[in-house]
Amino acid sequence: MAHRLDQQVAIVTGASRGIGRAIAEAYAAEGASLCLIATDTSRLQEVKDSLGLPAERIMTLGLNVTERDACFAAVAQVEDRFGRVDVLVNNAGVYRAKPFLNYAPQDFQDMLDVNLFGVLHFMQACLPGMQARRHGRIVNIASTAGKWGSRNQSAYNVSKHAVVGLTRCVALEASPHAVTVNAICPGFVQTDMVETLKAQVAQSSGMSGDDMVKAALARVPLGRVLNPDEIAALAVYLGSHESRGMTGQSILLDGGMVLV
Repeated sequence: MAHRLDQQVAIVTGASRGIGRAIAEAYAAEGASLCLIATDTSRLQEVKDSLGLPAERIMTLGLNVTERDACFAAVAQVEDRFGRVDVLVNNAGVYRAKPFLNYAPQDFQDMLDVNLFGVLHFMQACLPGMQARRHGRIVNIASTAGKWGSRNQSAYNVSKHAVVGLTRCVALEASPHAVTVNAICPGFVQTDMVETLKAQVAQSSGMSGDDMVKAALARVPLGRVLNPDEIAALAVYLGSHESRGMTGQSILLDGGMVLV
């Protein structure tokens, strides 16, 4: 362990599985004290138990990131418990694939409520304390879908483009206070969401799930699906002192799929 997050207090949303769980594991190994947040409290408890951290270094909260008051209350609880929030990882997200003409307005609203407003709520709750202390790291998990266009997922792409734009704007406003704000844009990562993507895109396009994956990987120079721990390693860097000179960036981690 490099202990790059010793003495740091981190909130990780969507921490019960996939990328969020991998980030929680990596942050725990690097010495952070953690507040893990998700809607599925039973799975969240499993993650907590698996980390084996002493009670004074970990807490869990079950909440829906679409509920603004609950997000602010959660940050207040973390500040009461640990004294501050040093690192915020906005990972909670949802996915829905359909041809554009099959989307209802509510589909777009649902994507925005979680993928954008969940990020917005926690950023607005954490930033005042970070700025007052002149120390803070915000890591937003966006997507390659925030960088380019793709078929049959316009609602998801809209929400992730919004996260990329929000990251850039808040980075500018927070920079005078020595707070950094960056985003990670993963490509295909082996998570439950990728399994959902396979099923939904296959249904909307008429392809089988396996054929969809083969077609998708044909666009990936490295030719493979990434592992969640690869995303977690970048999240550790962005949450640490090492990244103090980086802000406003949306970093593609996608096997070379999007070269911009």
